Amino acid sequence: MEGLPVPVTAFGPLHLHALRVHRLANTGRGHEAIQAADAYLALARLCGDRKTIPFLVQGKMYANLYMGRFEEGAELAAELLAMHRAAGSALGEAKTLCDLAQFDVLRSRYVDGMRNLARASVLLDLPHPGRDRRISALCSFAEAATAAEMYETASASYEQLSEATSGFDLVHATTLLYWGLRLDHIGRHDESASRLRRSAEITRRHVDQRPDDDGPAAMLALALAKLGDVIPAEKLARDAILPLREAESFQHARMAHLALGVSLRAQGALHEARTELIAARELCAFGGRPDEKPIIRYELARTALEIDGGQPSQDLFDAVQGQTRELWRVRMQRLAMLRQARQQEEAETARARAEREVLRDPLTGLGNRRRFDLLLDRIDSGRLAPPLVLLLVDVDHFKAVNDAYSHSVGDRALREVARILRAHCRAEDVPVRYAGDEFTLFLRGDLAVGREVAERIRAAVAHSDIIPGVRLTVSVGLATLTADMTGDALFRAADDRLYAAKFSGRNTIAS
Repeated sequence: MEGLPVPVTAFGPLHLHALRVHRLANTGRGHEAIQAADAYLALARLCGDRKTIPFLVQGKMYANLYMGRFEEGAELAAELLAMHRAAGSALGEAKTLCDLAQFDVLRSRYVDGMRNLARASVLLDLPHPGRDRRISALCSFAEAATAAEMYETASASYEQLSEATSGFDLVHATTLLYWGLRLDHIGRHDESASRLRRSAEITRRHVDQRPDDDGPAAMLALALAKLGDVIPAEKLARDAILPLREAESFQHARMAHLALGVSLRAQGALHEARTELIAARELCAFGGRPDEKPIIRYELARTALEIDGGQPSQDLFDAVQGQTRELWRVRMQRLAMLRQARQQEEAETARARAEREVLRDPLTGLGNRRRFDLLLDRIDSGRLAPPLVLLLVDVDHFKAVNDAYSHSVGDRALREVARILRAHCRAEDVPVRYAGDEFTLFLRGDLAVGREVAERIRAAVAHSDIIPGVRLTVSVGLATLTADMTGDALFRAADDRLYAAKFSGRNTIAS
């Protein structure tokens, strides 16, 4: 393999290609991202780069998200979710559940979306190694909550993210800004002002540090305009509009037009204000958040009422205000759905934990005899099918160890053997303490894989210093599950092989 142009990283050899797919997706080149992802996926599968495949699928998924292809993106999210679950990656599962929830929300499947978000939140509450991966998962959680207009949930997540890194301050400020606008529109002015002031506080720091950055300037202008500080808001908005439009930064351009419209209306320039608000509405043709259109619609209706004050304008404003309150009520329903789904997930997690404890050997932490019997039942019912190898692992001369060194030393030896077994398991493999000093391992794979794992386990035990001055060994018998084989027949075949291993001198494997 010498000379291959592949950098050595903690990721797969094609990881840099996956990064390119993500860059293409994030810069609006979705079609190129998808084409590149398909090409690299074929290459990754050909060379067996399993680490890079999920990252490529994720990049393709995000490309579909940014292109508005929600059905295709959701299918990729489901595929990615299955990969993370098979690999036992709780943080990967949590992040992908959040991404899937965002697709659910964008397709108006709110029940599914809240269920996926609730499951993700339970997973995120667990202790995890890997700070960066948790930040990434929490970011996806906040983005999904934002898509559902659940400002409370999104803001709390961004507060957590801000404690870890400053990179999310402006996203948090945007959440607070839109939250404040919506609160103002339903008449909760004190709460609105609190969110708007907090948003202004964050964005002002960025404007002071980067006066040439027009995006934060537009955000600050809108917050100030709604807070009544209209003169500086007007100047900030006027200076930002043209550069933002030329840069095609449409979200911030909408904010600047909206800020200028609100400022002009407060100063009595009603027709000029209406022109700016219409400009903001027209920029919605270039995409945007789901809550922007209702915000602009409300400000336009309020401006129209101030322009002529007639009954038609009053009727229009009343209708828009009623719709605004109804949208808020529906938004609150989603929050309630998330709380209920979270409670259900917590109850289900507690039930599953209790079930695991019933099936857990207290000494070693492995599955117990009851877990073993349930696995045999799954074989008999066809729910556990080939390829599968059963390993029976027996500690050699264990009674002599107990007699010579005490049961507490023997228990320590059993725990160490269990640790070695667990270290050689993948997420889909199941180690069990069958009885006393006998262990079993249900291993996904063929007999060749079983022999390789069995030999590694045997060697690891033989070379370990479990009991100082004592060479502890194990014998291993293997049998492979064949079609129409019962669980009991599989066990008896492996037991026969274990007897053969012991008969041949112990510290060996037989298959």
